[in-house]
Amino acid sequence: MIMKIPITIYAEMTPNPNAMKFVGNLAIVSNGEAYEFNSVEEAEHSPLARVLFTFPFIKSVMLSQNFVTLTIVDTLSWDDVVMEVREYLTNYLQAGQPIIDEKAMVDLETKEEDKTEFTPLPKPGQVRDIDKKIEHILKEYVSPAVENDGGAIAFESFEDGELKVRLSGACNGCPSSTQTLQYGVQNIFQKLLPQVTKVTSV
Repeated sequence: MIMKIPITIYAEMTPNPNAMKFVGNLAIVSNGEAYEFNSVEEAEHSPLARVLFTFPFIKSVMLSQNFVTLTIVDTLSWDDVVMEVREYLTNYLQAGQPIIDEKAMVDLETKEEDKTEFTPLPKPGQVRDIDKKIEHILKEYVSPAVENDGGAIAFESFEDGELKVRLSGACNGCPSSTQTLQYGVQNIFQKLLPQVTKVTSV
């Protein structure tokens, strides 16, 4: 007889009062990516996100390595619903229900990238190298702190000293995210890669 490992989920506050991080003792996403959905239509390839949108107060769902970050409507307090959501998540995951089709998500992202028109090709050498350095710094020095707060950060573009990043999860719409970028992320790049003089979010 195969023994099922009990699923435990605990809730963590984030710097964003509308966002709550639900951390589990299992892999939510196995490929290290973070996926954010802002509507049930966007969640076509995530059964878990789709069912979470059946709660009328859920505004967005972000799935990452071992946690789910949920953002609720401004008119509601997490104190009123956190236990209900935590219990639902625990029961869903304990039952072994599907979470996300990671292959379909990767295929979807590839199609979206292919659709993008007039994307300038990177110049040989320097730009490609600096992009790799930026992604390495984001992954090693920035992402762990951002994930700790229930969010995710992704490289978007770099041009003329300005680094554009995409924030998701608790960081998206968080009142302190601008300060985090200006004083946290920017300071890291000033020390490690001075070519980056400005960090903004898209």
